[in-house]
Amino acid sequence: MKSSFLEQLLRRIDRIDPDSLQTQFLRLAREKGLMETVLQAIREGIVVVDGEGRVSYANPAVATLLGGNVEQMVGRKLEEALPLVDWEGLISLDPESWTRMINREIEVRYPEPRILEFYVVPLQVMEGQKDEDVEGALILLRDITLERKKHESTVESQRLEAITLLAAGVAHEIGNPLNSLNIHLQLMERELEEIQDPELRESLKELVQISTGEIERLDQILHAFLKALRPSQPQRETVKADQLVEETLKTMERELEDRGIWVEREWDEEQPELQLDRGQMQQALYNLFRNASQAMTSGGVLTLRIGVSEPAVAISIQDTGSGIQPEDLGSVFEPYHTTKEEGTGLGLMIVQRILQDHGGQIEIETRPGQGTTVTLLLPRGEKRIRLLGSYPSEEVLT
Repeated sequence: MKSSFLEQLLRRIDRIDPDSLQTQFLRLAREKGLMETVLQAIREGIVVVDGEGRVSYANPAVATLLGGNVEQMVGRKLEEALPLVDWEGLISLDPESWTRMINREIEVRYPEPRILEFYVVPLQVMEGQKDEDVEGALILLRDITLERKKHESTVESQRLEAITLLAAGVAHEIGNPLNSLNIHLQLMERELEEIQDPELRESLKELVQISTGEIERLDQILHAFLKALRPSQPQRETVKADQLVEETLKTMERELEDRGIWVEREWDEEQPELQLDRGQMQQALYNLFRNASQAMTSGGVLTLRIGVSEPAVAISIQDTGSGIQPEDLGSVFEPYHTTKEEGTGLGLMIVQRILQDHGGQIEIETRPGQGTTVTLLLPRGEKRIRLLGSYPSEEVLT
């Protein structure tokens, strides 16, 4: 590697006249000022550690990503300058072991949750020195939180697309037999007219009508399932939260009574109007009511609350069931994840999809053995334009 400008200058310093020497030092000062400006402006964190493991330089981005005061970091040991980082788990703190580049991904919780890409570059490798000439290391920190979220969103979209294709195929295969059954039941109903015994004829007709009704119900469930999985814009209409809750409860009255579940309602009579897709929201509530009732195997209390605030209306469904285990809580929205013997693992995924299409959010609070509370946050009014703040900060350069 070619010698740096500074090295060449130092070798020839005794042969340079004072005026030229002053010019060269001014040039060095300008280059240093330019480099300092660049390092201060970039969003990647840069920490320079000397051969003794002490911080010799840190730019402002380090404080943004990991917290602390940059001026107080300089001159201190790395583990003292940034104590919230588990350095022992990332790299050896012995500078003599820094002979190769290290690349890690770390998750930090302070000053705010982030995922950082973490590089350690030995300075001797950068300067072309020998391995035994330890000069320290350069630590680079890059915020990849948005990249990770984008990747997870892409994976989730691909997963939903695969599920949708699978569901469409299953619906097609189920739909054909259902249509065939419906046709044959119609033929059977015609043949029943030739039965001479009136009581037998009416009894068989009733059975055929029940079977026909069940086939129609299966067909409706199939279409509703596909509609929930496929990306579609909600068909919004003016509706109130208490109306949605009551209409959905009415379809489950018999099931709740059979399970010994008592329903309690806690909300004001005056409810604001919301712009929602009535059918989709009823489907979301039905899934949540069904989950809550199945969690209370020996009966219990289903408490429904509606809270009104300026930005949103909150619908809470609280049960007194067994709750969700901590190891399962992070996977409840994943497709096919279920703890029920006969569950499909698609209910909460569909609920989340419906809430996202409405610009809302879903929150879950649970205690094993004490029950679960699921809260739907529905925005009051549809905002067409939303101002986004800059990332990661709103600093203005002057």
